[in-house]
Amino acid sequence: MSIAKVLLIEDENDVRQLLKRVISLEGFTVFEAPNGRSAVKVLESEYIDVALCDVKLPDGDGVGLIRQLKSVQPFLEVIVLTAYGNIPDSVRAIKNGAFDYITKATDNDRILPLLYRAVEKIKLEKRVAQLEKQTMERYASFASIIGGSSLIAEARVLAEMAAPTDAPVLLLGETGTGKEVFAQAIHSASKRNKKTFLGLNCSAFSASLLESELFGYRSGAFTGATKDKKGLIEEANEGTLFLDEIGEMPLDLQAKLLRLLETGEFIKVGDTRQIKVNIRIISATNRNLQEEVLTGKFREDLFYRLNLVTIQLPPLRERQDDIPVLAEHFLKNLTKDAYQHVKGMTPGFITHLQHHDWRGNIRELKNVIERSLIVCHGDKLTIEHLPVEIQYTHLRSKPVSAFDLASVEHLHIQRVMQYTKGNKAQAAKLLNIGIATLYRKLEEYPAKK
Repeated sequence: MSIAKVLLIEDENDVRQLLKRVISLEGFTVFEAPNGRSAVKVLESEYIDVALCDVKLPDGDGVGLIRQLKSVQPFLEVIVLTAYGNIPDSVRAIKNGAFDYITKATDNDRILPLLYRAVEKIKLEKRVAQLEKQTMERYASFASIIGGSSLIAEARVLAEMAAPTDAPVLLLGETGTGKEVFAQAIHSASKRNKKTFLGLNCSAFSASLLESELFGYRSGAFTGATKDKKGLIEEANEGTLFLDEIGEMPLDLQAKLLRLLETGEFIKVGDTRQIKVNIRIISATNRNLQEEVLTGKFREDLFYRLNLVTIQLPPLRERQDDIPVLAEHFLKNLTKDAYQHVKGMTPGFITHLQHHDWRGNIRELKNVIERSLIVCHGDKLTIEHLPVEIQYTHLRSKPVSAFDLASVEHLHIQRVMQYTKGNKAQAAKLLNIGIATLYRKLEEYPAKK
C-alpha cells in the first residue's frame, strides 16, 4: 500500500529518475512532470499529496508555480528544490505557501524526513476536517441557528417547511452567512437524516478535478486512474449532497448535473454505463444566479431546477439585534477549554460589534471574538481587545456636526488613534490627556447618537 502520492517537478531527467527511485523504494507512489505545464495537467487528473518542485523550470519559475499548483489542489504540500540554497528564493517559496525547501546535492538526506512530515501534516489536517464534519453533523439542527431577528426567522421557517420534502433547495447569501449550517439543518430534519450528508465547494477544484470528485471515474479513464473511484454523487446515494458555490461550476458540468436532477442517472468519467442514484441536492451561492443566466454563465434550465425552494440568508449587518446573542454563543463555546479567565464582555465591546459592517459575516464575528480572547488578560473583553479597524469603524458611519463640540472632539480622537495605529499611550500623549481619560472617552463615544 502506498504511503502517499508524490509529484516530481524537475526538468533534468537524470535527477528526476534518481529522486523517483529513492522515493519509490520508500513506499511512495511517484508521478513525474518535466515542467510546470505538465505538473498542472497531472494535478488536474490525479490527487497528489506532496510535490517536489525545482526552482528553475523550462517554462517558468518554480517558486511562482506554487500558488498555481495550490489553486488546483488547495491541500497540496509543496517542497521546493533549490540548486544553491538561495535565501530570497527560499523566503519567497515559504510566503507562496511551500511546506519547506531543500538545497539539492547538500540536503538530499532531508528529502525523506520532509516527505514524512508533510504527509503527517496532511493526515492531521484531514483528521481535523473529519472531526469538524462529525461535530457539525452531530449538532446541526434548526435549534443551532442562533438569532431571533425577523429576517433569520423567516429563513428558518422556510427551511423547516422544505426540510421534510425532497425538493432541491437553493441557499443564497454572502460568504459566512451560514449556508452550510442551514444545509446541515435541512438534512437533519429530513427523512434522509440517517443517511450520508456530503458537501463540496465547487470553487475549490479545477473543472476536471471537480468532475472526477462529483461523478467519479473508471480505471484507465486518464493517466494515473489506476482503479475505479466513486464520486460524491454515488457516495451520497439515499442521502443529501450539498454543492456550495454552485455558481462556480463550469457549463459542461452544469449540463451533467441537470441530467442527474432530471433522470436520477449519471455516467462516470471514462465509462458508458448509466448509474442510478436517489439523492437530494442542496446548493448555495453568493452570486446572483439570475444575472449569471442573463450573461450566459449559468444554465437557465438548471437554475429553475435548483431553485424550487429559494432561501435568502441575511448578512449580519442586517441583523444587528442578533450580534450580542451570537457573540455570547461564541464566547461560551470558545471559553469551555481555553481562555477560561474571561467571563464576559463590556457593553462598549458589544456596541462596537454592532456598529461594524461584518463583510465576512458570522465567520468574521467568530474570528474577532477568538482574536479578542487571545489578547485579553482580564476577566472581560473590552474595546481595546478588538482589532483596530473595528475599534473605530463605528465613528466613520456617524455624521459630525461642525458646531457640536463633542462630535469634533470625537473625530479628532479618532484621527489621532488612526495616526498611532491604535497605540493608546502614544495617542494620550499627543492629545495631552491622561490615559485613563482617553479610555473613558473611548467608552463613552459608542453610546452617543
